Amino acid sequence: MATELKTEKEITVEEKLKALYELQKAVSQIDEIKILRGELPLEVQDLEDEIIGLTTRLENFETEIAEIIATIASKKIEIEESRMKITKYKEQQDNVRNNREYDNLSKEIEFQTLEIELCEKRIREYSAGLEAKQAEQKISVEQLSERKLDLEQKKGELNEIVSETKQEEEKLREHAKEIEALIEPRLVTAFKRIRKNARNGLAVVYVQRDACGGCFNKIPAQRQLDIRLRKKIIVCEYCGRILVDQELAGVAPVSED
Repeated sequence: MATELKTEKEITVEEKLKALYELQKAVSQIDEIKILRGELPLEVQDLEDEIIGLTTRLENFETEIAEIIATIASKKIEIEESRMKITKYKEQQDNVRNNREYDNLSKEIEFQTLEIELCEKRIREYSAGLEAKQAEQKISVEQLSERKLDLEQKKGELNEIVSETKQEEEKLREHAKEIEALIEPRLVTAFKRIRKNARNGLAVVYVQRDACGGCFNKIPAQRQLDIRLRKKIIVCEYCGRILVDQELAGVAPVSED
């Protein structure tokens, strides 16, 4: 622990600035790799979510279709039962003893006839519903097949890009960790916070044409001198980015022509 504290105290402000700028270069390269991949990871995730949704929808269709088919079969059984009752009642009418019994049987026949008509109406309705569900099911099956092909293609594209850049990204991430180990945690935390809030991911920038390389607001001459002296860590008063001079960044001064 004592050795770690000593190391932190021994590192100069200039060395901290150099380390922060090197860290910025490493993470910016990682950002470029992510940009190269573009929207593919999100597109792959969206397709996977859509496939899950379509699969669930097809499962629901299968359940609903099975229920409709079972209901239609049940109505057909009811029709057969009613027809058997009508046949039985008509046979009984041939052996009635009085008009009252005949009228009662006639009412039963009429009731069963209405039951048959009602069941046939329900069967027509359920059959129409069944056709509609099956049509929707067919569309969903086609959509699922298309989405699976799209997913396979997008995954292929993504895997190709990842395989090309994976080794480079791993090296950069390892390099970034090594640099972070040289910088005190407080500065690393500040660097990540600034970077998170920066539109282009730049937390450390160099002075360009007397201005901040991040927001391009002018920097006073005295502040520029302090930046070149590298005696303290200076941030842009407008955007909060850490500022370094061009020489430290290894950049040739830009001509004022």
